[in-house]
Amino acid sequence: MADPVRPTREEAEAAVRTLLSWAGDDPAREGLIDTPKRVAKAYADWFSGYAIDPDEYLARTFEEVAGYDELIVLRDIRFESHCEHHMAPIIGRAHVGYLPDGKVVGISKLARVVDVYARRLQVQEKMTAQIADCIQRVLQPRGVGVVIEASHGCMTTRGVHKRGVAMVTSKMMGGFREDGRTRAEFLQFIGSPARS
Repeated sequence: MADPVRPTREEAEAAVRTLLSWAGDDPAREGLIDTPKRVAKAYADWFSGYAIDPDEYLARTFEEVAGYDELIVLRDIRFESHCEHHMAPIIGRAHVGYLPDGKVVGISKLARVVDVYARRLQVQEKMTAQIADCIQRVLQPRGVGVVIEASHGCMTTRGVHKRGVAMVTSKMMGGFREDGRTRAEFLQFIGSPARS
C-alpha cells in the first residue's frame, strides 16, 4: 500500500475552517481567525509519533549491570493519545516491565517508546501490543509486560457519556506469560490498575 500524499499546512488549515463552518460557526470571526493555525500546530505535536522510529530509543543499551537479571519496572508513565475512531483524547498511564538478558536500557527510553506510540491515532489494545513488541524486538529480554489504563474521551464526552471509567489492557510476553510468579510480581509492583 502506497503512502498517502500528505496535505500541505495550508490545506490542513482550510480543512479546519471547513469544520468550523460545518459546526455552525464563522471561521472569520475574531475568536476563530487564528484557530486553523493553532489546530494545525497542535496536530503536529499530538501526532509527532509518526515521524519517530521507537526502535532507535532502545538501541543504546548498557551491559555493565553486575549480572542483574531481575525484574525492571517503570510504572505510571502518563500519556495523552487520540482514538482513531473519533479523534477524541485518550488520557492514561502505562506500566512497563522487562526481564533483562544481559543488557538494560536507560529508563527514560521506555517512557519515550510509550510517547511515540501514544502520539499516533490509536486504539488502546494496539498501543499496548506495539509497546511490548518494540521492547521485545529491540532488547530481546527474557520477558516483557505492559499494562495500560486509560480514560477515553469518545466514551466520556460523547455517546454513553460515562465518566470515571478506565479501560485496562495488558500484553505479557516470554517469562511474564509463561511464569505466573513473574507476572504476579509485575502486577504487584504496579499495584491495582484502579488506584487513583
